Amino acid sequence: MLALAIFVATLVLVIWQPRGLGIGWSALGGAVVAMLAGVVGWADLGTVWHIVWDATFTFVALIVISLILDEAGFFAWAALHVARWGGGDGRRLFPLVVLLGAVIAAFFANDGAALLLTPIVLAILLRLNFPPAGATAFIVACGFVADTTSLPLVISNLVNIVTANYFQVSFGRYAAVMAPVNLVSLAATLLVLWLYFRRDIPERYAVAELEPPQSAIRDRAVFRAAFPLLGVLLVAYFATAPLGIPIAVVTGAAALLLMAVAGRWFAGSKGAVVPLGKVLREAPWQIVLFSIGMYLVVYGLGNAGLTKIAAGVLIWLADKSTFVATVGTGFVVAILASVMNNMPATLVGALAIDRAGVAPLTKELMLYANVIGNDLGPKFTPIGSLATLLWLHVLAGKGQTITWAQYMKIGLVITPPVLLATLIALWLWLPFIS
Repeated sequence: MLALAIFVATLVLVIWQPRGLGIGWSALGGAVVAMLAGVVGWADLGTVWHIVWDATFTFVALIVISLILDEAGFFAWAALHVARWGGGDGRRLFPLVVLLGAVIAAFFANDGAALLLTPIVLAILLRLNFPPAGATAFIVACGFVADTTSLPLVISNLVNIVTANYFQVSFGRYAAVMAPVNLVSLAATLLVLWLYFRRDIPERYAVAELEPPQSAIRDRAVFRAAFPLLGVLLVAYFATAPLGIPIAVVTGAAALLLMAVAGRWFAGSKGAVVPLGKVLREAPWQIVLFSIGMYLVVYGLGNAGLTKIAAGVLIWLADKSTFVATVGTGFVVAILASVMNNMPATLVGALAIDRAGVAPLTKELMLYANVIGNDLGPKFTPIGSLATLLWLHVLAGKGQTITWAQYMKIGLVITPPVLLATLIALWLWLPFIS
């Protein structure tokens, strides 16, 4: 009960963030209380650090890359191209925006897709004078697809990195399993969003009101470096995985290289356009403290019996069939993520799967179902993921308020069919390639 009380209090502080405390200091405060209360010990601190450090710094490096590209106009350029490809047909533009969100989520993580694409799309919609209902459809689509299509690569979501590192899944193996599954998630997402919002999407919009895509580019040196850098980075992930090089090292090197281009370090900073100081200040450094703090609190919850209970549930599911184990694990962790946040739920799921001692194929199905449940499950509620909370905050700052009741009304309708279709795809695909 003490461990549970500390967790609930910590989660409340993370969501509330009194006096601008921030998610990191709130979570770290909970961890300090847990250590003082004896819920976790110093040995647990080392265990948690080993689990989260690579994922956390990879995430920070990816966001730094995303922020630099955003300042250079890269994402605005892409969004303007997509708007022009729509050809003035709102019903064609909607799936194109969803596809753009899926591509950004794959390479820049779900947070990058939700937080960087949404304001750009919103600005374009305002320029095109979309009605409020139509704008809401596109905005919700941006936020939703950011999570539901963050499955294909290890780097696409912090959940993916933590899980792959914990179970020592290589970058190539993960992509071989989840990239095809992600296509099913994308198709299901697009179908469900279309059915839900089809009456709100405007039939026509004025393409002539849009600026030329080239006008969005503010730093041509960074823009020219973007595609080669991203291509080399993707190859490097596959090439370095067998060598045991941490993903954070590879991503950090790419971030430093892009910073050198943006800051014109080779020319004494002359001609620099991107404000690197601003980029570094806006980087999610609090996520480092949050990862350590929240995971320590959850580890204490596991020590107090939650992991044992969760493992018992998974063993019960595994005894039924691989189908029940896959779908059941996905929905159980999705519900857990929706009430306790997906990052803590990821650790609980990983610890439980490790402890359950099920057959190898069932275990592998469960670990990927844990990823899917924690990537998609947070869409049930606003507190399910930090990306959603930050997304809602960004929208409020732009004058677009979506209440928690409105969000849950949409999330509870849209999420279950996408989650079910994705889990079934995993159950069918994984045995086929094993």
